[in-house]
Amino acid sequence: MILTGDYHTHTVYSHGKGTIEQSATVAKERGLKEICISDHGFSHPIFGLTKRKLPKMRQDIKEATEKTGVKILLGIESNFIGTDGTVDLKAKDYDKFDTFLAGMHKLVLFKVGTLFSTGVPNLFYSFFKDPSVPKSLIDRNTKTYINVIKKNPIDVLTHVGFCCPCNVVEVAKALADYGTYLELNAKKTHLTDEELFAVSQTGVRFLINSDAHSPDRVGEISLVEKALSRISFPLEKIDNIEGRSPKFRFSAFKGER
Repeated sequence: MILTGDYHTHTVYSHGKGTIEQSATVAKERGLKEICISDHGFSHPIFGLTKRKLPKMRQDIKEATEKTGVKILLGIESNFIGTDGTVDLKAKDYDKFDTFLAGMHKLVLFKVGTLFSTGVPNLFYSFFKDPSVPKSLIDRNTKTYINVIKKNPIDVLTHVGFCCPCNVVEVAKALADYGTYLELNAKKTHLTDEELFAVSQTGVRFLINSDAHSPDRVGEISLVEKALSRISFPLEKIDNIEGRSPKFRFSAFKGER
């Protein structure tokens, strides 16, 4: 399986350990044509990106592109902060970014109501690895995912279900309706084989991403390759392998405004 582009990578600008140039250099060595630098969103108090860093990131991207020849997109992995679909990337900042990823993360600055109804319970059940997650929490998480998809022009929904148990089939259907990709994350197991097969039977399309937090992991997708080898998965639904490139909702949305 040959990866065309890796659209979920982190650098020293948030939770990563390498520079943009180092990530691009590894991408070139592994034959990738394109990468996205998608550092964590503004509401993460420890690992979040800050707006004052964005001009330097743009300059780093320009220089790394010139040195490596790899196309580099400036993205963000925005955080869910409200069950109503609110995330921490606002419309007034859309023009600062090329791509828009979003996911549920722990320890972000949730809205107060969401903190206690969703943030704390998800943290509790993931920390203790408790399989007896209440249906009410699963339903609330599912509704949150769907609200995020409907409310925001997101390109990629990251690691769906990780530390946030949900009805992944219903989430996948909403993703298909709005033209947002479901990420197959190669850093962490976030879908069971049964869930992976089930979502493959919906109309959603997929991207495989490394979620690299260090340059050596850019383009590394073996975890996903192993998972796909265990089930009958339609590889033609993955839009960043075998020379295919994704069609992103965010850029189309900005072009329509």
